[in-house]
Amino acid sequence: MGNLFKTTIGRLRIIAYLEGISLLILVFIAVPLKYYFQNPSLTKSLGPIHGALFLLFIINTLSVGIEQNWKFSKTTWKVILACFIPFGTFYIDKKILSKLNS
Repeated sequence: MGNLFKTTIGRLRIIAYLEGISLLILVFIAVPLKYYFQNPSLTKSLGPIHGALFLLFIINTLSVGIEQNWKFSKTTWKVILACFIPFGTFYIDKKILSKLNS
């Protein structure tokens, strides 16, 4: 785990994990609480955190893509698309990011 902090791919993997967890909490816990139980407190507190993680993920993906000379049409767009889909960041981590030198 300590090695993940030392490389850009490792940091991207950590951010992807955090972004994926925050998306799942929003979609499966916070939004149902907001609309079914009229309790928007979790969406109000977690929304900005998820937004910041989302932006960090996009920026880091583009940065790693440039550093690693990824072809946008082959790899970068898949990694970016993953953050819009629940469980997508976990899938991309397993299929693409974990196989790169980190």
